[in-house]
Amino acid sequence: MPELPEVDTTVRALRPKVVGQELRSLRVFDPKLAKLPALLNFPAKVEELSRRGKYIIFALPQKLLVVHLRMSGRLAWDEGRGVPKHSRLILEFPEGRVVFIDSRRLGTVEVTEEFREELGPDALGDLSFLDEVLAKSKVPIKVWLLDQRNIAGLGNIYVAEALFLAGIDPRRQASSLKPPEIARLKKAIHQVLNEALAAMGTTLSDNAYRTPAGETGDYEPRVYGKEGLPCPICGTPIERIELGGRGTFFCPHCQK
Repeated sequence: MPELPEVDTTVRALRPKVVGQELRSLRVFDPKLAKLPALLNFPAKVEELSRRGKYIIFALPQKLLVVHLRMSGRLAWDEGRGVPKHSRLILEFPEGRVVFIDSRRLGTVEVTEEFREELGPDALGDLSFLDEVLAKSKVPIKVWLLDQRNIAGLGNIYVAEALFLAGIDPRRQASSLKPPEIARLKKAIHQVLNEALAAMGTTLSDNAYRTPAGETGDYEPRVYGKEGLPCPICGTPIERIELGGRGTFFCPHCQK
């Protein structure tokens, strides 16, 4: 967390505020990020703001400023002058600031000349590749979907939701999925992501996600975080197990 819908919502909100504007300075409040200002020449015009998987990319002249929010990071648009709690970095623009707020300090910010992360196809894009690649994988389908090298942008929440809608047990070996099941999975991934985008993401009690304007996401998961509650389809209590080191929520009756 945040995953593709939260990151995409952040990029969409910030794009009209920063693209074409001059980044005047970086104010750093975390020693881990202390070297960043020396890597840029100010002012630096933001030529584009984009998303790759869960990464946020500020395109500057000959440089990229790449942000990964990880577990508890968020970017806020702030027109004030104070330093919000848990601020790690502030990007100063003529008419406001982008503040990187991260209570756990797990997020990353990098200045680079090219994006080097090894990512699979975007989860919002054409998913026809799943028909071939899943047949070769011997890991549980949930573990496969969480690997950003396979498919970019999905995390624990939306993988759980997509597998539930597709009626697939998260423990199933990926190669065991039949063509009709893969077709349902592809449809479910797009459905869940688009629902979450329309709701501006998911804000749960145990995370700090907010939009840049400080609003919470309104997506309500069907099974994620619902251990012991009735399945919205059949009423069977939702179960939680550990799979690949992550909490995994599913309906034992609907997901075969």
